[in-house]
Amino acid sequence: MTDCRKIFLDTASLIYLLDNDANYIQTVKSIFSELLSNDIPMVSSVITCEEYLVFPYRTDNWEKITAFYEFVSDCGIVLRNIDRTTAEKAARIRAEYLHFKGMDALQLASACLSGCDVMLTNDNQLKQFQEIRCITIDGWEAGFASGL
Repeated sequence: MTDCRKIFLDTASLIYLLDNDANYIQTVKSIFSELLSNDIPMVSSVITCEEYLVFPYRTDNWEKITAFYEFVSDCGIVLRNIDRTTAEKAARIRAEYLHFKGMDALQLASACLSGCDVMLTNDNQLKQFQEIRCITIDGWEAGFASGL
């Protein structure tokens, strides 16, 4: 991957993989395979836990809950907590990018404060963020990873 030292995973990539999304499963499997085989450190945040786990908790699907945590652990994905520094960074992001949602700003802040240089997302709006490179899953497929 072109100059990727550490990647932040937005929630969508985990949803697509763990829920076998028909549109993205093959691409996301390929992405994770590349990341793992090249020992690229992966980071996400507790926001991803909150976003992913809503439906499994709503439906008492303990198998999905367990699978989520096992996948995170097996892949060595670091889940970053949200603290005051992260919240303040997110507030500064939202002050500059007026249309970013709170959860997205917290994810971006977590990515920045974790030292990530790439964020894998599927939110095109986040590509305008300037501090780190935000790549959509389709963008990855279109050739971002060719430098790996």
